[in-house]
Amino acid sequence: MKTIKENKTNEIIIKNSSFITSLIKIDENFSLNDYIKAAKSKYPDATHYCYAYITSLSQKSSDDGEPGGTAGLPMLNVLLKNDLINVLAITIRYFGGIKLGAGGLVRAYTKSLTEALKKCQIVTIEKGLEIVLTINYDMQKSLEYLLKDCEIVEKNYQEQITYRINIKKSYLEKLKQYNPVIIKETYIEKKS
Repeated sequence: MKTIKENKTNEIIIKNSSFITSLIKIDENFSLNDYIKAAKSKYPDATHYCYAYITSLSQKSSDDGEPGGTAGLPMLNVLLKNDLINVLAITIRYFGGIKLGAGGLVRAYTKSLTEALKKCQIVTIEKGLEIVLTINYDMQKSLEYLLKDCEIVEKNYQEQITYRINIKKSYLEKLKQYNPVIIKETYIEKKS
């Protein structure tokens, strides 16, 4: 499986219509309504706000008023074809006065998303775990050495140090002495 490393936006013009595609890195708990609301706020006079997304739990698309199957589904197919997960694609269309027809719309939305993907760094991901560890300060050096290949999401310094970390599932055994608490399953970038 793959995902995008960072959010990107790209714009193309097809027969006077502007197609602005935003690619957003998401997880299972994302709020679609918040992202659509933000798109409508940023591009208030657009004609359509079509989208497609895939997470590990679901996938969905919307034509937002375009003829059925001409926008969201082609966008979803691009995400599927590229083996992407945890990605939301929103394509905002400003109608330019020239009708594209069903085939033209399918090609336009497909091209808009494909061009936006070309701007993204695509990374391979694998299933992992998000964990929390709390340690004494004298254990920090040895733990940091073990975590050199892990993604440290957050460190909190209080009476003890608390780490929130994304790790490979196989890495859990190495950290057992630190009494890790599993928060949730997640996806982590696969190192080459």
